[in-house]
Parts: sequence; structure tokens; C-alpha cells
Amino acid sequence: MAGWNADTAAGPLGPGSVTLVEGSSFCISLPNGDIHQDYPHGLFVQDTRILSGWMLTINGQSLEPLAAETKEPYRALFAGRVARSDGYADSPLIVERLREVGAGLEEKVTVRNCSPQPAECVISLRVESDFADLFEVKEARIHRHWDETRKVEANGLTISGVWQAIRKGVRFEAPGAVVASETFTYQAFIAPRGAWSTIITVRPVVDGPGSAASLVHAEGDELSPRDRRRQEWVAKIPVLRMGNRSIERTLRRSYDDLGALRIEDPNHPERVVVAAGAPWFMTLFGRDSLWASEMALPVDPSLALGTLQTLADRQGRVVDPMSEEEPGKILHEVRLDVSSALALGGKTTYYGSVDATPLFVDVLGAVSRWGFAKETIAKMLPHADRALDWIRDYGDKDGDGFVEYERLNDQGLINQGWKDSWDGVNFADGRLAEPPIALCEVQAYVYAAFTARAWMAYDTGDVSLADELADRAAKLKKQFNEQFWMPERGYYAIALDGMKRHVDACASNMGHGLLFGIIDKDKAPLVVERLMSPEMFSGWGVRTLASDMGAYNPASYHNGSVWPHDNAIIQAGLMRYGFVAEAQRISTALLEAAEYSGGRLPELFCGFGRDQFSEPVPYPTACSPQAWAATTPIMLVTSLMRYDAHISRGGLWMDPALPDSYGDVHITNAPLGRGRITVDIANSVPSAQGLPEGLAFHRGHRPWITELVEEADQRRKT
Repeated sequence: MAGWNADTAAGPLGPGSVTLVEGSSFCISLPNGDIHQDYPHGLFVQDTRILSGWMLTINGQSLEPLAAETKEPYRALFAGRVARSDGYADSPLIVERLREVGAGLEEKVTVRNCSPQPAECVISLRVESDFADLFEVKEARIHRHWDETRKVEANGLTISGVWQAIRKGVRFEAPGAVVASETFTYQAFIAPRGAWSTIITVRPVVDGPGSAASLVHAEGDELSPRDRRRQEWVAKIPVLRMGNRSIERTLRRSYDDLGALRIEDPNHPERVVVAAGAPWFMTLFGRDSLWASEMALPVDPSLALGTLQTLADRQGRVVDPMSEEEPGKILHEVRLDVSSALALGGKTTYYGSVDATPLFVDVLGAVSRWGFAKETIAKMLPHADRALDWIRDYGDKDGDGFVEYERLNDQGLINQGWKDSWDGVNFADGRLAEPPIALCEVQAYVYAAFTARAWMAYDTGDVSLADELADRAAKLKKQFNEQFWMPERGYYAIALDGMKRHVDACASNMGHGLLFGIIDKDKAPLVVERLMSPEMFSGWGVRTLASDMGAYNPASYHNGSVWPHDNAIIQAGLMRYGFVAEAQRISTALLEAAEYSGGRLPELFCGFGRDQFSEPVPYPTACSPQAWAATTPIMLVTSLMRYDAHISRGGLWMDPALPDSYGDVHITNAPLGRGRITVDIANSVPSAQGLPEGLAFHRGHRPWITELVEEADQRRKT
């Protein structure tokens, strides 16, 4: 995950922890619903923990958890029971906690008396708020201690905190409770077979004392703001039916998680972007948000456009070694409300990513194919050109033709590709690579950026720019295959180190080159053979690092684990090069893995072989839901469908290679250009209905941008 530092990460969230997410808010708790300060739990709103303790007791007893079910990404129902004081095993008191997260938290507590005798209960809720920012909690280091005041009011409590000149507050409302400075207490007499309930709300104070963000249901409206937002999301995305109900469930879970991970640009509320993932990355990340939004193009192309526009507004303008900002560079992450002294690089916006900038140009090329207005794309082209200038002037500082990275300050990330843990890039014997480091997949992204911008230039008649970029792309591809290929090993080096030596570990990174077409066709079979070897393929997916490498550890973050998004990129590349059986194998393995986690793929799981453990082994601190894991099933299935659009070239392409076990596919309300279409695959035969005027359905694969650029370049030369 972007922004990860393995040596300062928080520990496990606790056994069976439950994470709820809505926009930039999220809540983590134990399976009985309690939020406990011994774990990195809490309710976080705009990167601030406004609730650090939330512990419910009945007659002085904590709840024994029975069940915790996530109804929607932002709502969960917890069930627990109260231990008996007389020693009997079964308790007659059952407690339900229905929790909803939005711009705060709302919880309905219900105590049910299953006994034929009445029950007297003292129901107590203890609350704490430390106003810690996300980095402090994530790294288990609370740096700031706020001067706190607590104001007890009728039915409520306001906690205010001051640190230096910063003021924050949180308002609790508990109608009917006896309110003290730390607890809300209720005295309840519950009739035989009866029930008692109450609702407590928690809201951040946003404009001073007494003013809090909106949370509760509108008067007379049965839907909460979260439900209305979800309804709007469901109305605009495709409706899917598949013969394989398990895969259908996984895809629908992906849609729900993607909807919950949408956040708004605070400067442009009309723009919706994709947050990287819960719990620790509920904000805009360059690499993560770009990948996730591109993978989600068939579901909602506007997510990619909003992400591009928001990143463009924050594109680098100056040279700043502390934040690693440089002219034309695309940010790594931006935080909405944290202390600048605690964020990466010491700033709330951090630019330490080597790959976000070329990916920005590639995603713009993909977005341009999906039918947005020409003037919308035209406004983005100067930002793409500034990104290409960064590649030339700052990305390739030594002028060797490859883009490298080396952090500019000791607070930044040591590694700045997608494997950004401190030990994520290493040699076959386990030694760490020394910077400046040129990653193999980054060169593929740069190649994609050149070809994407070249085609957009050809499309608008700017032949001079198109020719220049086509030549740069061809030169890079030739140079890459000459200098990264290791013929004695039969695969590409993960990187070139600061001495221009092959970093010779066998890693999954080279698989990204398949998707973008930078790998020579004669080398592709050897690459695929290695990716699908027992050392690389665990049975659940391709490992990040082969099991015969010196740094291999199946329970590491980047050195032997399995990342769903990494596999989706590789799988799409396999389809591009015609390795259909291998692509089907990866897709089926991951979709089967999702069955063991309720249809939701996590950020990553451990790389133990399927022959060792019959279920995927969870990685303890994996984000879930997480953006590019949520979009992985979408990419897996659409890649096997060979489903893609290019509006300026005439419409929609499809040539399915779905395994028989997936069954038939029926999709309605699918976005295409300015319309909505229906797609069917029956007995492997595709069809499309309702295409907008001027667009057609084509059986086959969409022409690759590299093919179009090469054709245009050849026409020019002849």
C-alpha cells in the first residue's frame, strides 16, 4: 500500500476487528463493538480520531461477542450477550448494536431480555477522545497531548481540545442518559421477553462550540445520508447477473466497497475520487487512486476523470526537497487534516512516488477513450505535457533513458514504487538495492505514457508531438529489452541499481510490462513460464517474490505475499499476449480466494502455497476494503471478456474467454460514451444492445494504443 513504512506500522487491529468506512470517515472496533485504546481503534473523521474509547457494559460486565455482520460498508450489526452472575452458561440478556458511520457515528443499542422474569439493568457507555491524527495512531506513537475540557449538558457531552493554536471538538448526544464527564448511564427495567433501546450519536464539532457535522436521518426520511448516497451510486453503475453466483457476489461486493471508498475533493465537491483504502489510507493517493479508477472504468469512468482533475490541481510546481515536490510531478499522497510535522516528508502533501506521474498520463489516455467531451480532455493535456517534462527533466536525472528514484530527505520513503516498504527491492541473494533505482515496471509505465500521449496527439492532429513521442517510446522499448533482460535467468531484472547493475530477484514487477506491451514477444513465453512457476504462483495468485529468492518470506508485506491488484495487472497482460489459460488460472484462483472473506479481496494475503493451507492465510494488517483490491474482480472479469471501449475509433470491443464455470453474463446500465448499454454473453457469444448513435459493437480485442501509434507512425514514414 502506498505510504507504508514497515518499520513504523501499527500492530494488528485486534482479533476479529470490524472496519466500517464511508468517504473519508472510518471506524475500527472489536467484534463486540467496543473501541479499545489498547488497539489502533477509533472513529476517524478527516484523518483525526474523534473517538478513541467506546466501551459498553451491562451491570458492569463487558459484552461477550456473538456475531458482527457488515450490512453495508458503512453499517454493521453487532450481537453480544451479558455474562450471568450466578454462574449459569446461558445469559438471558442479548445486546444488539446497530452502528452507522458517516460524518460521525450513530449507534442504536438494544438490550433484549429473553427470560420469563423481568430484568433490571444498568447500561453504561464510557467514551474517550484523544484527537490523535491518523499517523500517530497508525505508528502507535501519540506525539501530542491536547489541553482538554469537558462540558456536561442535558442529554449530551462536548469534549474540546486545544494543541498550540489548533482547536478540535466532538459532541456526544445520548437522550435519556445520566451524563457524566466520561460516561452515559441508563437505568432500565426490561419486561419479560421485552426489549429496551436508545440511540447515541457522535459528531465532530466543525465551527466552534455547539456546531457539529450533519449525521442523523432527515426528519420524515427513512434513509440516512449514507443510504441515499449509496442509492445514487447504485443507480449509476451497471447491474450484473452471472451464472456463477459466487463470482457475482464478489463483483457486487466490489461495487459496494468502491462506492464506499469514494471521497470528494474538498475544493471541488462535485468531483469524486477514489480513496486508497481503509483503515489507514482514506485519502487521495496518486498511484493507488489512479490504478483503482482505471480498473473501474467499465463501472464508472467519472471516477478516473475526477481523480485526474484532482491530481492535476495539485501537480508539482516548485522544487521542495522536504515534500519531494518537483515541477510536473504527481503527488504520492495528500492528507486532509494531520499535523504537517507527522506526515511523510513533513508536509500534508507528499510527492515521493516515481510511478504516479507516468501513470497519470496513461490513465488520461484511457479516460479519453471512454467518451468524455473533447474540451474536457483538452483541458487536461497541458498537465499531461508537464508530467512528461518531469519524466525528462527530473525522473531521468542522469540522462540514461530510464526513470529512477532516490529520496530527497530522510523522512521520505526509501522505496518509491508500488513496493514501497523499506526492504521491497532486493537482489536474488536478499541484499537490498541501493539508489538511485530504476524499476522495471516504471519503465513500462513511462512507455505507456509516451504512447498514450502520442495517440492523443495523433487524434487531435498534433503530428509533430505524436511523432516525437512515438520515437521516444520505440527507443525506450528497445533499450529496456536490452538492459533489463537477463538471458541467463530467463526473466527481467526487477530494477537497475545505482551502479546500473541488474537487481536480479525474480519478482512480480515484470508482469506489469505485459499489460503495457513493452516486453518483446520472443521473451514473453519465458516471462510467463516464470510467473506461473511453483516458486511464483502460490495457488491463490502470483507472489510478489519467488520462493527461491533470498528475501522470500510468505508473511512479508512485499517479499512473497500475494497482492490481488498486482495479479489483476499481470492477468490482463497475459490476455494481451495471448496466454489465455494462464490468465484464467490467475482469475479463478483469486475469485476463489475471495470466497473465504465474504466476497471481499483484501489488500494482500500471505504467500503460503495452496498445498500447505487450504484457505488463503490473511496478512495481519491488510487494509480491507482497499481500492485496488476492490477493483481487482472488475478487472479480472472484464479482461477475460476482452471488454473495452474506444469511442473515437467507433465503439465497443468484446471477445470473451471466460471459463465455462463462470456461466453466462448479463449486464445492464453499463456506461458507454453518453449512453447506457446492455451486454450479454451466452454460451461464449457476446452481444451488445442500446449503443449510442454512431457507435458499433466489434467482436475481437480493442486495438492497443501501441498498435495505433505504430500504424500512424508507419503511415507517416511511407
